[in-house]
Amino acid sequence: MESIYKSGMKKLFISVGLAAAGTAGLHAAILDPETKDWTVAATLRGFYDDNYTTSSSKRASIGFEINPSFSYNAPFQQTELGVRYTYGLYYFQDRSSRSQNPIDQTHQFDLWIDHAFNPRWDLNFAESATISQDPPLTDKASATTRRVSGDNLANNATISVHTDWTRLFSTLVSYNNSYTRYANRTPGVGPGGSVIPSLAGLLDRLDQTINLEGQWKVSPTTQAKAGYMFEAVNYLGDEVVAVNPITLAQYKSSLRDSYSHFVYAGVSHSFLENLNGMIKAGAQYITYPNDPANTTSFGPYADASLVYTYRPGGYIQAGFTQARNATDVVQLDTKGHITRDQESSVLYASISQPLTPRLVGSGVMHYQHSIYEGGGFDGQSADFYNLGLNLNYTFARHFSSDLGYNFDYYTSNADGHYTRNRIYLGFTATY
Repeated sequence: MESIYKSGMKKLFISVGLAAAGTAGLHAAILDPETKDWTVAATLRGFYDDNYTTSSSKRASIGFEINPSFSYNAPFQQTELGVRYTYGLYYFQDRSSRSQNPIDQTHQFDLWIDHAFNPRWDLNFAESATISQDPPLTDKASATTRRVSGDNLANNATISVHTDWTRLFSTLVSYNNSYTRYANRTPGVGPGGSVIPSLAGLLDRLDQTINLEGQWKVSPTTQAKAGYMFEAVNYLGDEVVAVNPITLAQYKSSLRDSYSHFVYAGVSHSFLENLNGMIKAGAQYITYPNDPANTTSFGPYADASLVYTYRPGGYIQAGFTQARNATDVVQLDTKGHITRDQESSVLYASISQPLTPRLVGSGVMHYQHSIYEGGGFDGQSADFYNLGLNLNYTFARHFSSDLGYNFDYYTSNADGHYTRNRIYLGFTATY
C-alpha cells in the first residue's frame, strides 16, 4: 500500500528539483524499510553560489550547509506510522563580510499514517510543515521563484479514503488543506506614494481542495477514472495590494479569492511490469467572488506521468501538469483590474543511473511556463528553468559523499530575470 505521503514526496522531489538531486541518496537511505524503524542522518556540504540573492544584480558567495535529520517508521498489523524531521543550516560568507546575517535556516516536519480498516477500505493521512527561505519549499505552487528573507511557513495536509466497492469499481475521496504564511508583513511605499504590498498581503492564503474520483478496472493492467474537484483559495493578508490612481479605489488581498470547479477523466496503465503511466485531463472553471468585475475564467487541467524502472536503483520519471497557481505579481490595467493568478504548464523529469555498485548518477529537470491572468500583464509570460546533476558515492555502509551542480534561470515580463549556478561537495553519514 503506497501512502499519500510517499506519492506527494515524489512530486515535491520534482518541484524542488535541484535541492532533491543533492539529497536523493540520503532520502533513499532514510526511507528504506529494510534498514530499521528509525534512522539518523547528517550531511555536511561546502558550496559556491554565484547568485544567492536570486536577482539580476548577482551576489556570489562560498559557504557550507549542515542537514541533520531523524525519521521513524513503524509498521503495525494494519497501520503504518511515519515521522521525519529535517533541519538545514546554510552559511553564506559574503553576507558575513557585508555585516549581514550570514545564516539561513530551514525546518521540515513530515508525518504520515496509512491504515487499512479491512481489505477493501483504507485511509491515508499526510502532513508536511516547512519553515524556510527557499521559494520551492516555502510555496510549492511556485508563487515566487526568489529567495525570501524570514521564517516563511508552508503547511500541507491531506487525508483520503480509498474504497473497493466491487472487484471492478472503487472510489477515492480526499481533502487537502494548504496554508502559506510569509514573514514579510510590512507594506512599502513606492514612487509618488504608490503602494508596495508585502508578500504576506500578496500570498498569505488558505487553499482547500475536495476531490471525488471513481475508478474502474478495465483490465488487469488498465484502470479508467473520472472525477470532480472543488478548490477554494482564500487570501488572508487583509492588506491593500493596489490602488486605482484614477478612482483611488483600494484593492485588498481578498479580492483575489477564488472558487474552482474541475472535471476530468483519465487512465492509468501498466505497459510492462516496470513501465507505468497515468494521465488525467479536463477543465477548470473559476469564479472570483470578491471581484467587482464579476470575473470568471475557464481553462484546461491536466496531470500526466510516466515511470520506467529499468534496473534495481535505476529509473526514469517524467510528467506534465497544467493548472492555475498564485502569483506575487499584482498590476492594475487601464480598466482597474488586477492580476488574479497564473496559468502554468509544468514539465519535469528525473533519472537515476547506477554507474558502479557504489556510484550513482542522478539528475532532475523542471520547466514552468506561466501566463499572467488579468491586470496590466494579462497574457504575458514568465519562464522558470532548473537543472540538477549529482554523483553519489557510497564508500562504506553508513557513509557516502556527493558532488553536484544546479542551474536556475528565470525570466518574466513582469519582474525581470536572473540566472544562478551552484556547485557543491558533501559528505553524509547515516545510521
